[in-house]
Amino acid sequence: MKRERTLLEHALIHIALMIGVVFALYPVLWVLSMALSPHSHAPTPRAIPVPATLSLSNLTSVVLSTSGGTWLFGRQLFNSVIVSLATAAVGCILALPAAYALSRFEFVGKKKGTAVLLATQMFPTVASAVPLYLLLNALHLLDTKTGLVVCYASTSIPFAIFQLRGAFDTIPKDLEEAAMIDGATRLVAFLRVVLPAARPAIAVTFLFAFMSAWNEFILAATILGREEAFTLPVVLSRYVGEHDADWGRFAAGALVVSLPVMALFYVTQKHLVSGLTAGGVKG
Repeated sequence: MKRERTLLEHALIHIALMIGVVFALYPVLWVLSMALSPHSHAPTPRAIPVPATLSLSNLTSVVLSTSGGTWLFGRQLFNSVIVSLATAAVGCILALPAAYALSRFEFVGKKKGTAVLLATQMFPTVASAVPLYLLLNALHLLDTKTGLVVCYASTSIPFAIFQLRGAFDTIPKDLEEAAMIDGATRLVAFLRVVLPAARPAIAVTFLFAFMSAWNEFILAATILGREEAFTLPVVLSRYVGEHDADWGRFAAGALVVSLPVMALFYVTQKHLVSGLTAGGVKG
């Protein structure tokens, strides 16, 4: 009786998981169907989203787009990759010492400074679009990747600080103290002990900063005016107009845009699932 109940429980769990997978993948199948369809309009609704005719015309039209003899999509893909990587790198590099200081030290203004830092996360991106535009215009950074990185990093640093501070709080101080007893300085203990122990949190923070910059549209559409300087979210928006929409190219572009994020998830997955203090002590 107990074995039958266990088998029934496992069967119900697998059925529930399969239903969840179907619900999660069904919209993706529709996007894939539109991308592989030769038509630009949305396909006729049906239960199973399989195109009647398979075609790579939408994908080739998006990926091989050119302007003035140059590979336009390649330039726009390069812009998105560079801006996202630079944003994640700058955000993590600047947030690491700040988060460590908030976690380990007591100083004047710590609580009030943390509250002000938290308050900056309450303002939506659209509220800062006009001030940032004016500042970048005064600094002659409009239509540049540098200006976009500055805007993105300024919004990712507070989130990165809070994310990493929580990770540092969970790392035992005994590890650093043991290293300093053995002759290591505070900086060496931070670099050789704390950072390796916080590697999963750093990977998560880097990934979220990368994704926020990769998917951001409002600031990019406000700051960038030249087609050669566009990032991929701005490129996708051009396929959906006020009176018409090229859903085939939009779906093809959405698939291409998702590939780098999927690759980054695959590369960082071993850090995401590892223990927070793995390797901190032996035995």
